[in-house]
Amino acid sequence: MEKMNEQATQKLFDKGLISKKQFDQITNYRNLNVFSLNAELKIFLYVSVLLFTSGIGILVYQNIDTIGHSIIISLIAIVTVLCYYFSFKKVPKFEKNQTHFVSPVMEYIVLTANLLTCILIAYLQIQYNTFGTHYGLATIIPTAIGLFSGYYFDNKNILSLAITGLAAYIGLTVSPQALLQNEVYNTNSLSYAAIGLGLVLIIWNYYTSKINFKTHFALILLTFAVHLIGIACVNNVIDSNYFFTFSIILGLATYYFYISSYKIKSVSLFVFTLLYGFIGLNITLFKIIENLNLTDFFEFILVLSPFYSIGAIILFIMMIKKFNSEIKK
Repeated sequence: MEKMNEQATQKLFDKGLISKKQFDQITNYRNLNVFSLNAELKIFLYVSVLLFTSGIGILVYQNIDTIGHSIIISLIAIVTVLCYYFSFKKVPKFEKNQTHFVSPVMEYIVLTANLLTCILIAYLQIQYNTFGTHYGLATIIPTAIGLFSGYYFDNKNILSLAITGLAAYIGLTVSPQALLQNEVYNTNSLSYAAIGLGLVLIIWNYYTSKINFKTHFALILLTFAVHLIGIACVNNVIDSNYFFTFSIILGLATYYFYISSYKIKSVSLFVFTLLYGFIGLNITLFKIIENLNLTDFFEFILVLSPFYSIGAIILFIMMIKKFNSEIKK
């Protein structure tokens, strides 16, 4: 890796893109062998938040009869309020573009506050049935708080949690029995809801890009959208009688995400787009062959399948290499 960096620096110098002084400064800096611990520290902070919130959950579960509900709720509420207090106190001025806290620790304090909010509301609903039979309120309230916090504090982790909560809310609204019985993808209504939510995320991303509002959230919005639409369409291509309609929807979605991956220069979005498109295409072809009763054609497919698989893998690798080279220009 160091040799590659040295060669890259030498090429920049040879092409006259950097001066001799800049070349010497870069070389001297690399010789210091200085490396950043920023990523490692953020991982430790994230793990600390997860361990803290998980520990509160375990504490509630193991000591619910001895501590008392009122005390537990009060402690969680106090810690949550303190986290939000320091977050609002230290948050930079709200802007349409990306902003950062002065200290990265504050980002994880905001995340802690949001997770504790979810725990608090869930505890109130489970223990005291605060929202009655309106179970969706126990999901949509922390989701709304999460969406506000994600944009106000410019926190991608909270925004991801909020979109997950929004998906759960839609699932509960459409068919709560299916969720409770672990049959999320066995109902067409949930598949339609997933596609609908994916479209909402696409439209919202398009709108925010037009008004230049937090455009750096595009990757999160489109990643959720590609999974929601991709899984729902593939599920319906397999099981639904309207498989051709969902194949067309998946094809259009694949084209859109393919173009979008180039716009935001995201390798992950590009890879998932290719995967869903490839899976959907193959299932559609088999469905067509099955419906046309071309049983003799299956033997021909079996003979060509090894070559087809190898060719698909090679094409997949070539497309990723081409994508990487083009986005680096």
